[in-house]
Amino acid sequence: ELHTLRYIHTAMTDPGPGLPWFVTVGYVDGELFTHYNSTARRDTPRTEWIAANTDQQYWDRQTQTSQRTEQIDRDDLGTLQRRYNQTGGSHTLQWMYGCDILEDGTIRGYRQDAYDGRDFIAFDKGTMTFTAAVPEAVPTKRKWEEVDYAESWKNYLEETCVEWLRRYVEYGKAELGRRERPEVRVWGKEADGILTLSCRAHGFYPRPIAVSWLKDGAVRDQDAQSGGIVPN
Repeated sequence: ELHTLRYIHTAMTDPGPGLPWFVTVGYVDGELFTHYNSTARRDTPRTEWIAANTDQQYWDRQTQTSQRTEQIDRDDLGTLQRRYNQTGGSHTLQWMYGCDILEDGTIRGYRQDAYDGRDFIAFDKGTMTFTAAVPEAVPTKRKWEEVDYAESWKNYLEETCVEWLRRYVEYGKAELGRRERPEVRVWGKEADGILTLSCRAHGFYPRPIAVSWLKDGAVRDQDAQSGGIVPN
């Protein structure tokens, strides 16, 4: 992946004392650049490069969009609780969307929704269809297909999203183009005469990374397992 723009919306019925029930975050190349929550009810910049290259009108527009999304998610939380016959408890609706510009110039776009940590519905831009992951998502799929939701999402992911991604990358090219080497910690644990080595790399940028074990200068990955890349 060469460049990525990703937004994540999270809505909760019971976030806990003093915590907002709705949060939106935006990332460019894995770096948080914008934030909104239902307490402050304003989109705010989280990097110097986005603050320096945007005006108040930009943030007013972003805020209006987030406030509309907040209201939609409030309604959707209620709808889903009724579909699942839930009368209380803590429940979470999350949806993520964005676009990638790959090394070869290919554009990739996606939208995925989850409820209580499980896949709910996803948009396939290639086939212009929504896939319901659970029976409770079928009414949502039908509703979105009736209003031709797929066409609007295709246009956004292929045009608007990519246009803004390119703009953001230009705004933050000095910061986003940086390279930070990982800090690495290796430790071992022996059990039943077998030594198991573990390695943790953190603090690196950009996000894509390849980690291999070496013995006498040769790569030894055949018995290695990876936990993947997770937030630091």
